[in-house]
Amino acid sequence: MDGQTTDDGVRVGGDARQRFHDARGYGHPLDGNDVALSNVEAAHLLYRGDLNAVDGMDFRTFLADREPGFGARFLVYADLRDRGFYLAPDREPWWHDPGDGDFVVFPRGKGPGDGEVKHRVRVVDERTVVPSAGLADVVLAVVDEESEITYLDVTATEPAGETAFDPPTGVEGVLLETRVLVWDPPASLHDRGFYGQPLGGRAAEYDALQLSLLEAAYLAASGALGLGDGAGVEEIVERGRAVEGERFDRRLRVYRALRDRGMVPKTGFKFGADFRVYADVESVDDLGHSELLVRTLPVDHEFAPRDLSLDVRLAHGVRKRMVFALESASDDTIRWLAVSRLTP
Repeated sequence: MDGQTTDDGVRVGGDARQRFHDARGYGHPLDGNDVALSNVEAAHLLYRGDLNAVDGMDFRTFLADREPGFGARFLVYADLRDRGFYLAPDREPWWHDPGDGDFVVFPRGKGPGDGEVKHRVRVVDERTVVPSAGLADVVLAVVDEESEITYLDVTATEPAGETAFDPPTGVEGVLLETRVLVWDPPASLHDRGFYGQPLGGRAAEYDALQLSLLEAAYLAASGALGLGDGAGVEEIVERGRAVEGERFDRRLRVYRALRDRGMVPKTGFKFGADFRVYADVESVDDLGHSELLVRTLPVDHEFAPRDLSLDVRLAHGVRKRMVFALESASDDTIRWLAVSRLTP
């Protein structure tokens, strides 16, 4: 059986509708028994030997004659087919509700006519940057230099926790370089709110709590914390900016959003992230594992697939979920994206 090229794919006649579309989910029907195949579907049928040629081209010639990026899309298409999925190009007329991906993947046992989508897949090379704009509810199929495929599930999320703690008022602190020190702090501030880090060990003669600049700025803005020298949140924020520039403002907005959502963010330095986040804190004496790792990024950030894979692998290795907080300084909004490894 042979095919003929068209403006947007390959046309196959004979009994193609029954043989390819009805029985195996390839292409979309045309008049009579003809079927229109996308180029990647035609390449897969040539590869399997189900098509003899397309305009006289065998599989090797057809593959070499395609546009840049076609090879990676073919590898992903063939891999998903081998895993037992039917899939179609994410564009009309192959799919009636197109998005911005490369393929729509249907649940096992279902095809285009069932109207149910399991995954939307976007194919990227490991060296290709991925803009964050519009990136949500898609599976990134990353093809590395050795033609292996890593699937990353990217979903929009709304982090939320159940920590209920109202900080005590009238707490006094002193601004010292890159932290705020609270002498004789209310016990609940750390024990129940999980703010700060106690100073000293068992032999310490002084009871003090070290607050990060983020924690101090949040508490000062809420009216819970004051500085003994008459300074307030403005001075704390200025000190934070002096230490790390505009990144401090971005991290402070994300910290505030997480606290306001009933979660407890703590430093994620040991994990290479901005925060590790606890969803429900009742007492530091009975503290479970943090659920999330959060990295704060500007809203127009472009992801490198290599960095994404590294973050996700690390989060998975410490039993946490990787979340990116895409923060916009212009309108004070945050987009939350959760990314995880996927085995289709």
